[in-house]
Amino acid sequence: MVKISTLNINSVNARLSNLCDWLKNNQPDVLLLQEIKCEFNNFPFFDLQMAGYEAKILGQKSYNGVALLSRHPLEVIEENLPNFQDDNSRYLECNININQQQYTIASVYLPNGNPPQNNPTDISKFTYKLQWMDAFLQHAEKLFISRKNIILGGDFNVILTPSDVYNPELFKGDALFVPEVQNRLRRLMRLGYCDTYRTLHPQNNGYTFWDYNASSFQNDLGLRIDYIFSSPCLTDKLISCTIDKNFRAQEKSSDHTVLTAEFGD
Repeated sequence: MVKISTLNINSVNARLSNLCDWLKNNQPDVLLLQEIKCEFNNFPFFDLQMAGYEAKILGQKSYNGVALLSRHPLEVIEENLPNFQDDNSRYLECNININQQQYTIASVYLPNGNPPQNNPTDISKFTYKLQWMDAFLQHAEKLFISRKNIILGGDFNVILTPSDVYNPELFKGDALFVPEVQNRLRRLMRLGYCDTYRTLHPQNNGYTFWDYNASSFQNDLGLRIDYIFSSPCLTDKLISCTIDKNFRAQEKSSDHTVLTAEFGD
């Protein structure tokens, strides 16, 4: 059994106690983190080592940042997307040997794309999101051709269908919910990658994010924006894909929670 989890941690140091407790109780083979919000020298490598995990990170001060935590040896292959100039830390790809099988696993943090609140006509962030997604799709296609066991997981900042949001009308025109971004995520699946959660749970809402405001979590006013995508070899071995709401329910929680996929050996 191979267990892969993903979590937008919304500051790893602010949630470190919650994270270490969750790792101790759940013990995934690999945990992908997004929005670690710290640079290399401030990342809690020692605490995570004590929990049994080696970490590779692509950090950034106060914003963004991605990491892979693994119970198995791992090697960094890509820091940020190849052939895409980016000042933000949004993509980290590693090779990991698990049970004598090599896996290529990436922690992915797509741009939000919405304009600043003080300048609603500024489309620069949306343009950046589309360009980032195009570069990601180009790289994902090359991976698909050259590798076997591939996992692309993380916070994709895309609401794929009306079933993936508590009130679709409220998100009309939102950069998470417009056709330009939805179609790009569907292109990933047309390449052959599997949306692991929706494959096994076609009817459940599958929310992974609840805003901090207005009792969103208590009233289940959520969004499904975190995904684990698998290549066909792994899709054939997919056993389960679950959402752990307990992490979101904790005190000082992230506004996201953990998504986990399990695959047979």
